[in-house]
Amino acid sequence: MPARYAICNELFEKRPFDEAFRYARECGYTGVELAPFTMNTDARAIPAEQRSLVRRQIAEAGLECVGLHWLLAFTEGGYYLTSADAEVQRRTAAYLAELARLCADLDGRILVLGSPKQRNLLPGMTHEEAMTHAASVLRLAMPAYEAAGVTLAVEPLGPVEGDFLNTADLGVELMQRVDSPACRLHLDVKAMSTEQKPIPQIIRECAAHTVHFHANDPNLLGPGMGEVDFVPIFQALKDIGYDGWISVEVFDYSPGAEAICEQSLAYMRDVAARTGLDQ
Repeated sequence: MPARYAICNELFEKRPFDEAFRYARECGYTGVELAPFTMNTDARAIPAEQRSLVRRQIAEAGLECVGLHWLLAFTEGGYYLTSADAEVQRRTAAYLAELARLCADLDGRILVLGSPKQRNLLPGMTHEEAMTHAASVLRLAMPAYEAAGVTLAVEPLGPVEGDFLNTADLGVELMQRVDSPACRLHLDVKAMSTEQKPIPQIIRECAAHTVHFHANDPNLLGPGMGEVDFVPIFQALKDIGYDGWISVEVFDYSPGAEAICEQSLAYMRDVAARTGLDQ
């Protein structure tokens, strides 16, 4: 199955959704991944009419909705994944459940749980305690994910972003503690580049757990716009039979959305052709 490429919509900043979606499709992307805050910082305030409109705009552009990421970013409800407070845990799980319904309403399937500012270790908390609390929150949310037919993809992040869940191994451990078919693992090139293990090794070791993949560079730009060589990375994806989306997620928008979209996709297509990932 040929590689499937998506782009994360916050790259387009304040550009109208329909315009951004059309441009992404014209570039050659077939999927779009949405940050909820680009619709509203409170998912509960996104009405059915707006959800239907965005879903229609994605389809009319010839794209598929991959799902959501930046799930808790810019929220103001006091949500926190690793809090020991039972009420905070309940509210956070309820909000994650609402995001599952939003994702399904948009015809998406994957929700990437990164959001480091809402999960870093609180004062006096050990990482083991944080893992216990996070697993409790996610278990509370899982019935909504299972009912909606969507998957929560736990995202390990590097130490620059935060101090919780800094390795893929820890991501697998959290996923296993949750113990639901609706909770899987997400891998991100920028994050994996901070680990001691080579990225291709991480990909191969996590093959059975990985449901989604972000392509980017530690310099905060897209694939091929920095020093990371994606040939061994795409070779590893081919070797494990990965057939999910490869979404471009960047954090430095200064080159402009057009340059990032076009250069990233051209590079990935070249690497995919060289490794056979596009076959």
